[in-house]
Amino acid sequence: QVRLVESGGGAVQPGGSLRLSCAGAGIVVNTYSIAWYRQAPGNQREWVASISTGGVTAYADSVKGRFTISRHSAEDTVDLQMNSLNPADAGVYYCYARRGNGEYWGQGTQVSVTS
Repeated sequence: QVRLVESGGGAVQPGGSLRLSCAGAGIVVNTYSIAWYRQAPGNQREWVASISTGGVTAYADSVKGRFTISRHSAEDTVDLQMNSLNPADAGVYYCYARRGNGEYWGQGTQVSVTS
């Protein structure tokens, strides 16, 4: 059974940092394009960042310059380093994997940003 598992969420103060990680079970993450999405209460799920199998990255304008998505091939994980967090960044963060017609979502990890 294929699963994506996110970790690293938590509560931080504005200006703080968190590092999220996406790992797979029954899936080789290195062979999938990976994206991070987030969803705040009452809002639609929105794309945050993505990385191709070749390492090409892209970011939503709202996080550009503050977030970094990266692959750790030896661990077969994809991380999302989040710096200078603000309350607008709060929500449930989801990992998404896609390869051809196959796609998978993780269960999400909660990020809270409060003073």
